[in-house]
Amino acid sequence: MPFVNDRALDLGLNVFDVEANRLDICSSEPTTFSQATTGGTVSLGNKTLSTGTNSPAAGSPNGRSVTIPSFSDGNVTNTGTASHWALTDTVNSRLLATGALAASQSVTSGNTFSLTSFTIRYPAAV
Repeated sequence: MPFVNDRALDLGLNVFDVEANRLDICSSEPTTFSQATTGGTVSLGNKTLSTGTNSPAAGSPNGRSVTIPSFSDGNVTNTGTASHWALTDTVNSRLLATGALAASQSVTSGNTFSLTSFTIRYPAAV
């Protein structure tokens, strides 16, 4: 049976803890940093994230995970329907991860948006 030590998994997840400093809501799944963060492409709004607060932990049902906390004060910068999220490292202009929202939501420029917490998980080796 294969085995991967928690430390090896944590080092991969650590990028979400120490480098991911912005979360954008998007009208479709972005494939580049520019799409994820630039209004007029697919970005509809964003929230600045605190780094160093999302340490890797035990995943469920197995493996390791990092949890992005919920918030209710994201800034909507473009009107549209948000269907995806994107985590970015704005210091190094990197798109780190994307995913579908649990449910699409219509947003209007100038308003705020909320997201519930979500988890990025690396499953255990099988």
